[in-house]
Amino acid sequence: MDLLNIIDIQPYSLNKSKKRELLTKRLQALTVHHYNNCEAYKKILTVSGIDINHLPEYDKLPFLPVRLFKEIELRSIIKNDVIKTLTSSGTTGQQVSKIFLDKNAASNQTKVLTKIVSSLIGTKRCPMILLDSSNVIKNRSMFSARGAGILGFSIYGSKKIYAFNHEMHLDIETVQTFLCEHSSETIFMFGFTFIIWQYFYKELLNSGYKPTLSNAILIHGGGWKKLTTQAVSYKDFKDGLHNVCGINQNNIHDYYGMVEQTGTIHLECEKGYLHTSIFSDILIRRHKDFSLANYGERGIIEVVSVLPESYPGHILLTEDEGEIIGEDDCSCGRLGKYFKVYGRIKGAEIRGCSDTYEKR
Repeated sequence: MDLLNIIDIQPYSLNKSKKRELLTKRLQALTVHHYNNCEAYKKILTVSGIDINHLPEYDKLPFLPVRLFKEIELRSIIKNDVIKTLTSSGTTGQQVSKIFLDKNAASNQTKVLTKIVSSLIGTKRCPMILLDSSNVIKNRSMFSARGAGILGFSIYGSKKIYAFNHEMHLDIETVQTFLCEHSSETIFMFGFTFIIWQYFYKELLNSGYKPTLSNAILIHGGGWKKLTTQAVSYKDFKDGLHNVCGINQNNIHDYYGMVEQTGTIHLECEKGYLHTSIFSDILIRRHKDFSLANYGERGIIEVVSVLPESYPGHILLTEDEGEIIGEDDCSCGRLGKYFKVYGRIKGAEIRGCSDTYEKR
């Protein structure tokens, strides 16, 4: 199935049976594509014993452990066609994943991300505050997960400012001026969870400056591990931001995503659940044998995406634990699975888009 036909469909409009049919066809086609164009992936599938000419439905297709992208280079395009390399987050000394994109793959990521985010904030671009520093996106040919997220979401800004200077201090004067200029408009804000808490929320507390952001929408993700160690709950996060800048808790939306499947993020709905769109899905696998878990049962998250054509990242086993709550019946009205993420499985490397910033 051609991706362009899928992109034209509304992100949360297909029920379980129609989505399963679409994903099976697309993921089978991607499996064949990568088998024919990535020698390392071909070897993996050959060892798995899968019959490439008679592929099963997508929940029975072989998955790659996401950690494999830290160990070897996996790409289904020639080196000369690589225009951008995305790297996963990681603390000092950790290996990082490398994700290789050609022009078509980079364009498709943007198109799908636009469809998903527009379903939440609308199609009209808004004045935007990026809760980070412009330093993060200096190298346009190689991005960290954090830089890729900033660049991807920044397309929704009609006018944009970075809230922090190069030393990661809140630039209060710039924020004040921007909010005065756009006082009657909806403000779109984006940033990474830990950075927002550590360098926006805490600095507002210390400075005494209370911006008026009651008309803002915030999308954030990554970095929950560090907040958990500080005993900061999701309710604490939302309530804290509301108290220092007036943003409505219902307008604060978490998302789940990773650099290995950039573009197909899972946004939090108004009821507090993460949602799969028609461009992606999650499966939960049991720790002991990787069999499929039931809804309401915790296990390891497997993610699938219709996007990855330049590298074999369409079916991945993550290092995160989660639980599917239900499908097609969330009270927010969106079709598809809705779920919760409970963090990294024990023994996995700590990483996250906002975990990589350390004050020097």
